[in-house]
Amino acid sequence: MAEPKNEEFLDDIEEAEADAFAEEMEEIDEEALEVEQLRAERDQLKDRFMRALADAENARKRSERDRREAENYGGSKLSRDMLPVYDNMKRALEAVTDEQREQNAALLEGIELTMRELLSVFKKHGIEIVAPEVGDRFDPQYHQAMFEAPLPGTKAGDIIQVSAEGFMLHDRLLRPAQVGVSSTPAS
Repeated sequence: MAEPKNEEFLDDIEEAEADAFAEEMEEIDEEALEVEQLRAERDQLKDRFMRALADAENARKRSERDRREAENYGGSKLSRDMLPVYDNMKRALEAVTDEQREQNAALLEGIELTMRELLSVFKKHGIEIVAPEVGDRFDPQYHQAMFEAPLPGTKAGDIIQVSAEGFMLHDRLLRPAQVGVSSTPAS
């Protein structure tokens, strides 16, 4: 009768081993689950870090672009306000007759020096004159048509008169050149 006790004992040992093995497997599963959760958390944090890094780089680039734009175009309002000064000085110099030029040579020389200084300041700050000539083709990106008129010997779209020069600030148009355009139909 000793055998049944041994069998029971062996069964108890096998059951205990099975229970221990099941507990071990449970612990391994829990550890594996915990490792997976930690990996997922790590990956999530890495992704957030990379996004934050990309956002910081984009912000740096945007602020650099904004700084350059402010440097290049920040004075565009003042520049536009100075254009009538140029126009008036140019008209004044063009209106002077030869007789007035002889009588007021010193005054005119002062006005011409002021005009050259104004143009020098324009150039220093990236302001360039858009000066179309009669016969050039009308370009709506740089010219503003003030009137259209038929003029023999021209094609439709040719500039027939320049009323006022235009101006560019670096690569932006401050003011289009004001021109008259031929409306003569092609024959």
